[in-house]
Amino acid sequence: MSGGLLVAGTTSDAGKSVVTAGICRWLVRQGVKVAPFKAQNMSLNSFVTREGAEIGRAQAMQAQACRIEPTALMNPVLLKPGGEQSSQVVLLGRPVGELSARGYHGGRQQKLLGTVLDCLAELRSTYDAVICEGAGSPAEINLRRTDIVNMGIARGARLPVLVVGDINRGGVFASFYGTLALLSPEDQELVAGFLVNKFRGDVSLLEPGLDMLHGLTGRRTYGVLPFRHGLGIDEEDGLRVSLRGAVRESAVAPPVGEDVLRVAVCAVPLMSNFTDVDALAAEPGVVVRFVDRPEELTDADLVVVPGTRGTVRALEWLRERGLARALASRAAEGRPVLGICGGFQILGEHIEDDVESRRGHVDGLGLLPVRVAFAREKTLTRPRGEALGERVGGYEIHHGVAEVTGGEPFLDGCRVGAVWGTHWHGSLESDGFRRAFLREVAAAAGRRFVPAPDTSFAGLREEQLDRLGDLIERHADTDALWRLIESGAPQGLPFIPPGAPA
Repeated sequence: MSGGLLVAGTTSDAGKSVVTAGICRWLVRQGVKVAPFKAQNMSLNSFVTREGAEIGRAQAMQAQACRIEPTALMNPVLLKPGGEQSSQVVLLGRPVGELSARGYHGGRQQKLLGTVLDCLAELRSTYDAVICEGAGSPAEINLRRTDIVNMGIARGARLPVLVVGDINRGGVFASFYGTLALLSPEDQELVAGFLVNKFRGDVSLLEPGLDMLHGLTGRRTYGVLPFRHGLGIDEEDGLRVSLRGAVRESAVAPPVGEDVLRVAVCAVPLMSNFTDVDALAAEPGVVVRFVDRPEELTDADLVVVPGTRGTVRALEWLRERGLARALASRAAEGRPVLGICGGFQILGEHIEDDVESRRGHVDGLGLLPVRVAFAREKTLTRPRGEALGERVGGYEIHHGVAEVTGGEPFLDGCRVGAVWGTHWHGSLESDGFRRAFLREVAAAAGRRFVPAPDTSFAGLREEQLDRLGDLIERHADTDALWRLIESGAPQGLPFIPPGAPA
């Protein structure tokens, strides 16, 4: 068989990514060979596949739920915002240029429909089932003509559609009905039903509403998933520490040593790959928070300057906010600072940027002996190496090429005193290296903090994915869901007026 399903949502952040991952993990535990797919993703949170392709981290997480390696086929179009008006377009894992929203939706997007359908067809020829994730809402009627990620892909590949609604926000019944009623008759034919997400309370109180929704739309609800903390893993964007909830609920959350370790992450504009700090939050006794004021760095034992899609803009923001002075003071006092990717570049002496900001020569913070020149070709690699006596791996996504002129070697970057810098995303997911790094930080900060000897970031991730699979298995009608994936949307579903405007 070659089954498929599109998981759409009434809104952004309704839970499409985690529901897709949960369905994938449930299926793979049933012995089904399954793959994820998202035709078009808009995110600054990306990942590098083994073949050197850049895709959304959500799809990489979903591939892990399927227990397979992620590939560019799973996310053929990735849009990386560079500001309010434009995004870098990444096609099949490689950047192909910058486009304004008007330019993209005005013609380029629709031309990519054939490409994304070809990618989906290739996956469906290889796997028993492909679980697709939509974007935003399928009822964005102003964008339907050029849509390639919601009903456009569903129509093109004849996929049944399951609409997810976040009941925690309120108004879920109106959202379900309104989403359906704003679709054309042809689109409505593929909408099989609904899935309620993040429900708190007694399900029996919800059932009369579900029955009325079925009577009004002719479509069933395939499940009511309860609210659970700590399941927002590898979200597309936002300021969250994905594993924090899971660790707080665990039995080993208190610190192993006498002290906790406080980590402050500078919430720079266009922050990318904020999931780099998830592995720190997974450590018992490590408290991670995002900050945007210099006084919030005062009690931090470690400050992280994360990656960003706008290095020069982030540098200016740090200076405007007074955070640049606070970082310089920390460095002078020997207090720990870690720069990752764009954050590493910011800590250097100067930047030559004729690619991203086109600002030419810009002075950095001068905390590391590094000179950065932006190249038009993007570096996309999966490096492996050793640091602090431990094996470590990561991935690189950057235009800036760093020339290191001094300091001690640290991964691909350097260290001067208690200031570290590297282009490597994901390095802190290497357990031994993360523990060694935290011991160095604790020593420099004068904290009696001891990393837990047995924290496994990969193990925590697997536990989360299993919890998502459990939610589907226990709270969705899996028999009906399987029939939907295998056979498509039921025939004869009623049309709900008024439908999409002409």
